[in-house]
Amino acid sequence: MLSSAKWLPPITILGAGLMGRLLACTLAQRGHPVQVFEAGGADAQGAAARVAAAMLAPLAESALTEPCVVRMGLHALERWPALIAPLAMPVFFQRSGTLVLWHRQDATEAAHFSSQLRTAAQRVPALMTPQSVDATALAQLEPALGNRFPRGLYLPSEGQLDNRALLDALAARMVDLHVRVHWHSPRSPEDGDTGDEGWLFDCRGLGARPQWSALRGVRGEVIRVHAPEVTLSRPTRLLHPRYPLYIAPKPGGVFVIGATEIESDDLSPATVRSTLELLSAAYTVHPGFGEARILEMATQARPTLPDNLPALQKSGPRCVQINGLYRHGFLIAPALLDVVLELMDTGRSALAEQFDLALIDFEGSEAPCPP
Repeated sequence: MLSSAKWLPPITILGAGLMGRLLACTLAQRGHPVQVFEAGGADAQGAAARVAAAMLAPLAESALTEPCVVRMGLHALERWPALIAPLAMPVFFQRSGTLVLWHRQDATEAAHFSSQLRTAAQRVPALMTPQSVDATALAQLEPALGNRFPRGLYLPSEGQLDNRALLDALAARMVDLHVRVHWHSPRSPEDGDTGDEGWLFDCRGLGARPQWSALRGVRGEVIRVHAPEVTLSRPTRLLHPRYPLYIAPKPGGVFVIGATEIESDDLSPATVRSTLELLSAAYTVHPGFGEARILEMATQARPTLPDNLPALQKSGPRCVQINGLYRHGFLIAPALLDVVLELMDTGRSALAEQFDLALIDFEGSEAPCPP
């Protein structure tokens, strides 16, 4: 008796970071036979996604990045709950907004940041409206801050998730969906043929530099601390003349403190200067960080293209490279996922046009992300 099940082409994915895991789970759930090759292990050690703070903050980022990333971030905010829902393991996710603070001596930085937000709102009208809050309103939003700051900005509806719990849950989901995962098995597109009908997706980040020479690494330094005396309930950003500090709460009294961006792919330990600046700034936000225990000081290099924007590049009839997520991985990955699904289904993507996402060598031309 002939089966009536629809045949779906096999999928090969190179790289099991955030993008690779999302693609593998989504395509396997659709019924595709999927195999994944990853140079590291299931714990994602060495992946930029493991070190990230996983803030979903399109409004906050609108002051620092291009409108195309902001549009993708708005899309992803709505998509994350549906992507998390099928996972058997719990993943912390919330949309309690972002708090932006500054010290009196940095009022000029605050004025500049507010001006950037207004400019961004003109370019992306769908953005949420920031709310100016005084000391009383700040204390209502975050009682632990008391009256330490006379004013701030509240960015409503922004979100965050637990990146490491998500990576673990996606790895478990791949097992449940019978994805064939080859851990500790580095592979390049030239290592094998996927056949005339199969698809190959290269999600290796900086591992894809031999095939995408424009990629570079941008170093980030992040500190994880356990601070049970601190009860911040949402991501908090502190404006700073050199770079904006972020403090992202995780379950269990853990906080991720970070912000550095250094033009280097050096993965040596964090510098004393960066460590002092990050921890000192966190202490000025809440003195409870003075008694925190340092769990981890991590460095990682984010895969970045010359314009600091993501792109999809077609390197064969059914071979697609997905790269350049920079420091926006969790903010934009669901949008890139949905673009890939549209390209597979129809050969075109209305979402890519909506986002102004660069599609290189699709139909023989590039649709660049405008300034």
